[in-house]
Amino acid sequence: MNIKFRLILMNFMQFFIWGAWLLTIGAYWFQDKHWSGAQFGAIFSTMGISAIFMPALTGIIADRFINAEKLYGIMHILGAASLFTLPLITSPSAFFWVMLINMIFYMPTLSLSITVAYSALKSNNKDVVKDYPPIRIWGTIGFIAALWTVSLTHNETSPNQFYIASAVALALGIYSFSLPKCPPLSAKTTNKSFVDSLGLNAFKLFKDPKFAIFFAFSMLLGAALQLTNAYGDTFIQDFKNIAIYKDSVGVKYPAIIMSISQFSETFFILLIPFFLRKFGIKYVMLFSMLAWVLRFGLFAFGDPAGGLWMIVLSCIVYGMAFDFFNISGSLFVETQATPDIRASAQGLFMMMVNGFGAFFGSIASGLIIDKFFLLPGGAKDWHGIWLTFAGYALVIAIIFPFVFRYKHNKALVEAIQHA
Repeated sequence: MNIKFRLILMNFMQFFIWGAWLLTIGAYWFQDKHWSGAQFGAIFSTMGISAIFMPALTGIIADRFINAEKLYGIMHILGAASLFTLPLITSPSAFFWVMLINMIFYMPTLSLSITVAYSALKSNNKDVVKDYPPIRIWGTIGFIAALWTVSLTHNETSPNQFYIASAVALALGIYSFSLPKCPPLSAKTTNKSFVDSLGLNAFKLFKDPKFAIFFAFSMLLGAALQLTNAYGDTFIQDFKNIAIYKDSVGVKYPAIIMSISQFSETFFILLIPFFLRKFGIKYVMLFSMLAWVLRFGLFAFGDPAGGLWMIVLSCIVYGMAFDFFNISGSLFVETQATPDIRASAQGLFMMMVNGFGAFFGSIASGLIIDKFFLLPGGAKDWHGIWLTFAGYALVIAIIFPFVFRYKHNKALVEAIQHA
């Protein structure tokens, strides 16, 4: 089987698992279980909590003790078991703990999948910059396919969404053992220090100012991503309570409107090789930050009726905001970190984006909204909320090019395929 097709299948299932429940778990929580909103807020924190330590930990294990593709498969099999258990839960507190266990198994697979893909491509003399984005695009297609599968089978409020995700996770876990071997490179090194022996040497990257600044901005951008995940769908749903909007297309089909964001990803992923070679990693990251400003700003002035075009445009911009930073960031780590700590370094990147960034973004945004943007009666001032988020992204975009000292090196980017 062609290596590209094998990696496409891996990415498709990787994100199908997430898409099967991520956008519809709220409908299940409120309409099927009738649990409270305050308790639901804790569910999204499980992603941040698990991503703080699990990607880095599994990266260390993949660098030191076990093939990355095998560890990847084990994580998905264990994740399948936890997803299968979720529909059996009868209390919100127990649901939180089982979801946390599921996220402990799932979040590290995001960075492990990158490690496996990069290793397989380079082993087959492929150009990572050119060949990886068209492969990764199928992850987004998998997410869309899962969302539409759950919606078209009317399982948005049903526990079946977790059974669907569990079945695909089990299939991917088994399939992973057939992927190209990605052995731990650190294990071959002799005369290591105690820190190196434990696989903690990747944390030395924080001593490098360039990496320290990169990881800091990764955390700040991770917070922006969490804002979109947590409040995007809720923003549109709230228009149902306003008479003039209740029959609008946006309110009737919010999931379909929001899925435009994933369709946009498939387009912008294909543009990444051109932008990387033309502008370099630093400015591709900057374009991502400016896209976040547009994402939030368009939401601030949009609505599901006359302003639907702004919401749609915001969803289109999301593709650049999400893909440009995540993929260019992973390539920065790949080109700057030594091969023996590549999995650990990718784990650190995911830890900052999906761990600390997601966790602090969720906590801080909730506190800010409750303190400054609640209207009489409990409704949210969405215009003020989105403008505040846009201002946050703008400040990051202004500071970033002045503090992140990294010069575009075409030769280095091109050399990835020969690494």
